[in-house]
Amino acid sequence: MEKKHTHTEATRRDFLKTTGALGAGLYLGGAMTSGNAQAAEALALKGGAKAVTASAEGSTRWPIYGSEEIEAVTALLKDPGYGPIAEFEEAWKVFHDCPFTKAHFNGTSALTSMLFALDLPAGSEVLVANYSTWFPVVPMRFFDLVPVFVDVNPYTMNLDLEDCAKRLTGKTRAILAVHWFGLPCEMDDITAFAKEHDLIVLEDASHAHGAKVNGVRIGNWGRMAGFSLQGSKPLPAIEGGMAMYKDRGDFERAVTYGNYELPNTFPDDSPYRKYQGTAFGSKLRIHPVAAILGKFQLEKLEERNAAGKAQMKKLNDRITQLPGLTTQYVREGIERVFYSKNMLFIDDAKAGMSRENAIAALQAEGVDVTAFTWTLLHTYPIFGESKYWRQMPVLPDAVPGCDQANRQAIQLPYWTSDQPELVEQYGDAFEKVWANRKSLA
Repeated sequence: MEKKHTHTEATRRDFLKTTGALGAGLYLGGAMTSGNAQAAEALALKGGAKAVTASAEGSTRWPIYGSEEIEAVTALLKDPGYGPIAEFEEAWKVFHDCPFTKAHFNGTSALTSMLFALDLPAGSEVLVANYSTWFPVVPMRFFDLVPVFVDVNPYTMNLDLEDCAKRLTGKTRAILAVHWFGLPCEMDDITAFAKEHDLIVLEDASHAHGAKVNGVRIGNWGRMAGFSLQGSKPLPAIEGGMAMYKDRGDFERAVTYGNYELPNTFPDDSPYRKYQGTAFGSKLRIHPVAAILGKFQLEKLEERNAAGKAQMKKLNDRITQLPGLTTQYVREGIERVFYSKNMLFIDDAKAGMSRENAIAALQAEGVDVTAFTWTLLHTYPIFGESKYWRQMPVLPDAVPGCDQANRQAIQLPYWTSDQPELVEQYGDAFEKVWANRKSLA
């Protein structure tokens, strides 16, 4: 594979290009002009008035269901049936322009069915980011697949292809892209990498519903994709999952794993039709109530994503003019979404104060902010205990990208309703703290 510039280099160049000379000057050296005015204002940490006084009550409420959902669920209770499941699957198929979909009772079961559909030889290796969730990884043991934990780009928290290239072996068969905190992986680069090395691309799209890469919705880049519809996700159905398939064979095999009744609907030439009545013994069907909620939430997804993105952009565009404070890096061609958290990074050296001191000062100002530290997958006991694996997972010796993310990441709330006063006051609080950062060094 042709060596490209490092993510660090790319991020620095893009930052300077975006901010221009003024932003670069601020970034490298001094406080903002508005911050100078605030320097005379005492930090709340040292007895001054708080910058954030607006009430945050209800600002992060999620999920949000309206009268349409309530009426539809009530109607189902009066006349129970499974019709909502097929309606939800069809709506998902149309929204994503994909040939095959299947709703599941949660995201883990959707991802598990997807792994079963791979039908790979025992010992096949799957590349997966160390800085992600265990949900698509632990089930690999059921099918004798071997997770290989790779490092992430510390500026995106997503899969680092340079580390993927280092971890390729003759047994590598697939790469699992987990789209993290609303920011999709660079799927054009990942699919090109996979094509070069003859790998299957899978997507865990549970954390970025509706995001796009080069105009293509996530879930459509890989051979298969799984989505969680759990209550905290961008598309919440309280509990549920959805899987997408490009190939009929993958779809039928996956469905047969968890839906014993469906093989009867397969074409006569399907090798899975004979399993009608038993399938492979699991029942992973979504509940009709969740299907109703999912369908209505899908109809609202794009509008909500756009509103949330606009609100977070207003805050982030303002505060990332401050030295040493950046957001997750969003490359050209990528359309991210927000959910659950607003992730940023503090570089201690460039900020002129430690992450811990900055957080303490911001909290005193009334900002809901904490350090974000993720438990790296390779440290979970289950991945190091041989009794649960026929072939052990491949654990890394070092993950500098993961370590950097854990040193620098902070989390702010994602406001699920319009909060102009909080946006303004949070901006004031950050500028106030940075204007006084010498006293926090």
